[in-house]
Amino acid sequence: MNKLTLKIGILICLFSTQLSAQLNDLARIDYTSIPASSSSIEYSRIRALFNYPIKLKKEETYLLIGLDYSHLDLKMDDNPSFDKTEIDGFQLLDLNIGYTTPINKDWRFGVKLKPGFSSNLTANDLNLEDIVLSGDVVFIKDKTKDENVSKPWRLILGVSYSGNRGFPFPLPFISYYKKFNPSWSYNVGVPKSNLQYHISSVHRLKLYAELDGVTSNLQRGVAVDNTETAESINMSLILGGLQYEYHFTKHLQFYARTSYIFSNTVNLRDGGKNNIKSLDNSNSLYLRTGVRFKI
Repeated sequence: MNKLTLKIGILICLFSTQLSAQLNDLARIDYTSIPASSSSIEYSRIRALFNYPIKLKKEETYLLIGLDYSHLDLKMDDNPSFDKTEIDGFQLLDLNIGYTTPINKDWRFGVKLKPGFSSNLTANDLNLEDIVLSGDVVFIKDKTKDENVSKPWRLILGVSYSGNRGFPFPLPFISYYKKFNPSWSYNVGVPKSNLQYHISSVHRLKLYAELDGVTSNLQRGVAVDNTETAESINMSLILGGLQYEYHFTKHLQFYARTSYIFSNTVNLRDGGKNNIKSLDNSNSLYLRTGVRFKI
């Protein structure tokens, strides 16, 4: 790996998308499903993203530009006390704008701003309530390519905020990665941790735990129990499970994961972001599969 590829890899590791910032995806498309077998709500999401790094004149300094788009469906089998068609067909789009530069010999600084929108678009036009802002500020110390280090490691410290991920408040961003054996590595942190086993050069297994979810505006509002009006919907998940990866090439891989949701809350909220109606809090199965192109 040449120096340019290494620097781009560090950049993308810093600024990959919502709650997956510990990955180094240049492009990805995936499909997520929460079946309705143990829940009254069936959830599905199609997501596509790409990121493009641009080298600036200042040494080892880069700008990142990218897009992250999702189409999300929530379907209910029963007949609730509101119009359930209003909580289906959500559209999410984020523009990724990132910047990273070295601070000194060991540390690098990064900042990312993600303006976008998250809405059911029932009014066909965007409005101010559809707009969401997200951002990250991080500091990274990377020893994964240092030939003097016998057990490669990387530390990332910072803070992350996202208006559409299901946890709409600032979260610490902590990631400590270490490869302690030729076949084993781990990553401990927030919002994601994992333990990875390298079966071979093309097959890998990963145990993981992470946060997931979505927050979106309801453009026309939803009358709830004829007493209150919901202005947004919030879904927050805490999950863990097993992921399998097949590496077609060094940079292209297929992955499939199955997870158990330890905590699942779906709430309709009023204009003050207060929960006024709980739609579902049962545990369930979480499935995801996709293809990614990475450094």
